[in-house]
Amino acid sequence: MHELSIVSSIVKTAHQEAEKIKGKKVLEIYLEIGKLSGVEMDSFHFVWPLCTNNSVLDGSKLFVEEPVGRAKCAECNHTFIIKKIFDSCPNCNSPFKEILEGKELKIKKLIIK
Repeated sequence: MHELSIVSSIVKTAHQEAEKIKGKKVLEIYLEIGKLSGVEMDSFHFVWPLCTNNSVLDGSKLFVEEPVGRAKCAECNHTFIIKKIFDSCPNCNSPFKEILEGKELKIKKLIIK
């Protein structure tokens, strides 16, 4: 379950950012976790309270944006939505594509007190 290490890393980063401005607590955290990032969201939400307990994120409001996967076909240049990394182009059935969106995994914003 790599979601545990992801949440642990988010807690560490939030702590470092709060320390920089001498903040005591994160009130809100905004994340962007793409549908193609490989993060299992049920597992993520399961470990979130375990990892944030007694940290600067304890009791903070969590907001998660989950961008869908978008790709551009390398053969016909068609842009399309993909649900799985292995999806082929619906226009020409080529498996070759450039992933444009959906692999994001980042902290967008912290509201610190």
